[in-house]
Amino acid sequence: MSAEVLLEIDAGVAVVTLNAPDRRNALTPAMAAELIGVFDEVDARAEVGAVVVRGVGRSFCAGGDVQTLTDAGRDPAAGDAYAGMGLIYDSFYRLGQVKAPTIAAVRGSAVGAGMNMLLAADLRIVATDVRLICGFLKRGLHPGGGHFVLLSRLVGREAAAAMALFGEEVDGPTAVRLGLAWETVDDAAVEDRALELAGRVARDPELARLATANFRKETGPPHVSWEIATQFERPSQMWSMRRSAG
Repeated sequence: MSAEVLLEIDAGVAVVTLNAPDRRNALTPAMAAELIGVFDEVDARAEVGAVVVRGVGRSFCAGGDVQTLTDAGRDPAAGDAYAGMGLIYDSFYRLGQVKAPTIAAVRGSAVGAGMNMLLAADLRIVATDVRLICGFLKRGLHPGGGHFVLLSRLVGREAAAAMALFGEEVDGPTAVRLGLAWETVDDAAVEDRALELAGRVARDPELARLATANFRKETGPPHVSWEIATQFERPSQMWSMRRSAG
């Protein structure tokens, strides 16, 4: 495992750290593959009763790595490009399938695929001055990874349109008001608050995992499943990537 993804487990709480601050934790295929491996390890550790995902530096996650997107834009359907983008999609989809309840501890900014990462968690604690930005259209890209589904299932159609189509940026208090986050606290307190919540449920890992599985089933998938939405969006995103590269 490289230093770009860190895993620490203490008292039943797994802390997964995005640790590529030089590029604001933007996801490359290699980093995404590491994340998937870490989530697999977390699931294999029966003592883990909760997971906190956080980022080092100024951003939680700045989305897909610019060079990765540029390279893929030359021919999004090429084997390596297609597989690389698929790994990035799979990394936050895999977070959404982790057996233990998950919390995103979000400081700085989250953009594009970084938004998908925090949306994939069961709960979000965000900094008061956080910047939550969908950002796809501003880059000339169609959203990917089931972004519309992930966002709208939390904030509803109106707010999802404002953010994903019209580029509205959201801070911590607005995120709480919209239902996009449970709580907003000062930047320095974000991770402590997330760990406090995680520690409560992690005391009984077996129950936590069972309750989380049923919680996700009972609160229901959206009208269009996340998996289907990812595939529905992908051809449009590939088209937009190729257009941008041209």
